[in-house]
Order: sequence, then C-alpha cells, then structure tokens
Amino acid sequence: MDGIVPDIAVGTKRVTPQSLFILFGVYGDVQRVKILFNKKENALVQMADGSQAQLAMSHLNGHKLHGKPVRITLSKHQNVQLPREGQEDQGLTKDYGNSPLHRFKKPGSKNFQNIFPPSATLHLSNIPPSVSEDDLKILFSSNGGIVKGFKFFQKDRKMALIQMGSVEEAIQALIDLHNHDLGENHHLRVSFSKSTI
Repeated sequence: MDGIVPDIAVGTKRVTPQSLFILFGVYGDVQRVKILFNKKENALVQMADGSQAQLAMSHLNGHKLHGKPVRITLSKHQNVQLPREGQEDQGLTKDYGNSPLHRFKKPGSKNFQNIFPPSATLHLSNIPPSVSEDDLKILFSSNGGIVKGFKFFQKDRKMALIQMGSVEEAIQALIDLHNHDLGENHHLRVSFSKSTI
C-alpha cells in the first residue's frame, strides 16, 4: 500500500524523497518514495504494509509542510516502480527497503508504543553526555524555528523534550534533525511526543 501525497510543494528543493521518508517513517517503515516527474507536487510513499499506510494517513493528513497542507489518499498502485536501468529520474525515486533508519523493523520494538500525531513537542533520545540544553536549543532554532521550552528527563539525560513554536515548526525540525550526528557516535532520534513541557 502506498499513500499519495498531493498538494505538497515537492517541486521545490526543500521537499525531497528523503524528507518524505523521514516524516512518513515516524508511522511505519517506508520502502520507497517517488516524486512524480510530471506532477512534482505529488508523491507516492510505499509503506511496509497497509496498516502503516493508514496510520501515516490518519496522523499526517491536513498537517502543513512548507506552508501547504499535506493531502493523503490511498493509491491505486500496490507498489512504487523503480526507474529502469539507464532511465533518467533526477533523483525523484528512492528505494529505502534496507534503510538502517527504519524505526519498526524489530518485532516488539518500543517504538510501536510511542506513535503520536504531530505536535509542537518533540521527544529527543540518544543524546550524548557532552551535549547541553543550550547546544540542543541552538540546533533546533538553526532552521528558523522557535524553541519555546526544553526539559531533560530527570532519570535519563539521554532523553529530552523540546517544544517548538508550532506543529509545523516541529514537523520541519523532525525532518531536518532526525538522525543528526551529535558526535561520539550518537545520532539524535526525534519523534513526536504526547507530553507537553
């Protein structure tokens, strides 16, 4: 199953297969992404199964990306075709089947219990001890977003909550900063939180 994502400004350099992979990857393991060559404001996103496609659709439909609401419907296509050998694609189709960034490939993963709709508050994890609150606030405001609040978890400084100025800012921060290299072999994990600060 895949979702069509019309009404996204995917023709701009800002929305890429990678950004759709990261965003839809919050709700399931994205297998392939294709931005349509002749209708660049449309994309196909192939999820691992139908329930993940439904989950992504229910949580992301109507939320804004680059100022435009995302419209998601189930596609008539069962899978995204990869370009044939030698076929010009301009990087519009990507295969993520073996991506190490899949959040749900381990059966019984805790990630299954922590799936929430987009919110202004993000859950951060895998933070190394050397990274401070200020470091993270600077990082999260570097893409133009406003950081309204921050809190390390009391029992575990490897995790924190950060509150952005809006849901749209939080969506963009998640796309930009999930898997960001914080050094010391730590890649930041970012997801939406049900908690507020």
